[in-house]
Amino acid sequence: MTPEHLPTEQYEAQLAEKVVRLQSMMAPFSDLVPEVFRSPVSHYRMRAEFRIWHDGDDLYHIIFDQQTKSRIRVDSFPAASELINQLMTAMIAGVRNNPVLRHKLFQIDYLTTLSNQAVVSLLYHKKLDDEWRQEAEALRDALRAQNLNVHLIGRATKTKIELDQDYIDERLPVAGKEMIYRQVENSFTQPNAAMNIQMLEWALDVTKGSKGDLLELYCGNGNFSLALARNFDRVLATEIAKPSVAAAQYNIAANHIDNVQIIRMAAEEFTQAMNGVREFNRLQGIDLKSYQCETILSTHRAAVWTVKPRKWCRRIRVFCTSPVTRKRYARIWKH
Repeated sequence: MTPEHLPTEQYEAQLAEKVVRLQSMMAPFSDLVPEVFRSPVSHYRMRAEFRIWHDGDDLYHIIFDQQTKSRIRVDSFPAASELINQLMTAMIAGVRNNPVLRHKLFQIDYLTTLSNQAVVSLLYHKKLDDEWRQEAEALRDALRAQNLNVHLIGRATKTKIELDQDYIDERLPVAGKEMIYRQVENSFTQPNAAMNIQMLEWALDVTKGSKGDLLELYCGNGNFSLALARNFDRVLATEIAKPSVAAAQYNIAANHIDNVQIIRMAAEEFTQAMNGVREFNRLQGIDLKSYQCETILSTHRAAVWTVKPRKWCRRIRVFCTSPVTRKRYARIWKH
C-alpha cells in the first residue's frame, strides 16, 4: 500500500480480520458479538496534513515512511476527501511559481467538511508580511473562481494570519436531525465524517431511555454532547482547549440546544470541584451538586482514570478507537 494506492478491494477481508482479532482480544472479558459499521472505502478522511518538498523548480506534497523515514511523494491521496484531492492539485499549482508564497513553505494542512467547505493552512519558516497577505488573497480568489469554497490561513512562529476565518461549519444528518458543528483549524475533529455519523447514531441508540444527566469529559467541539442531549435531562461537558470551548458554545446556539453546559477545565480540576476540594471562579453560577450524572462518556483515554467517577456515577461509557485500549479498560473494570 502507498499513499496514492488504496487497496479498496481488500477492505472486506481487512474488516473481517479486524473483527476476529477484536473478538479474540476481548474473549476473556466478554462473549458479545461486535456490531460492525462499515466506513466508505475511499475519500473518507476529512483532514490531512503534508510536508512540502522543494526540488529545484518543482514543489510537491510528501509524507515520511514510518519505518524507514524516507520521503514519499504524494500527488493524490485517495484516503482523503475528494475536496482535499482537488485542493492538493490546486494549491501546488498556485504556489509553485509564486516566490512569495513558495519561499520557506514547509507544510500544508487541509480541513474539509461533507458540506464542501475547506480551511487550508500554510506553514512557514519565515515572517509573514503584507506582501504575503496580498499574494495569499490572490490565490484564495483564484481557488474560489474554481468553485472551491476555501479559506486560507498563514502560520509562522508566533504568527497566524486569517484571510477570512479559521473555521468551517459541518452539517451532519444524525438520526433524522441535522447537526451543525463548527470545526476550528488546528483543533481536533473526527477525521472520518461518515463514521462519525454512525458513532453518534449508535451512541444515541444505546443511551435511549437514560435517566439523569450525562457528563462528558474532554468534549471537544461538543460532537457527542450535543447529539446525545436529546436522551438526557441535562449534559455537563468539560474541555480545556479554548478554541474547542468557543466552538462548542457556538454549536449549542446553532443547534438550539438548551440543556448542555460546557465548562473549561481539566478532568483533575473537575474532580476537585465535584468532590468539594476546591472552588473555581469559572464555575460561578453552575451548581454541580444539582447534577445527577448517572452516565459518564469519555473518548479521552486517561480521563476516566483521572476522575475516578465510581463514587458518583452509575454508568461509564468509554469510546475507544484502539482495541488495545479497550482491552485495558475491560481488564481494569473486571477487577
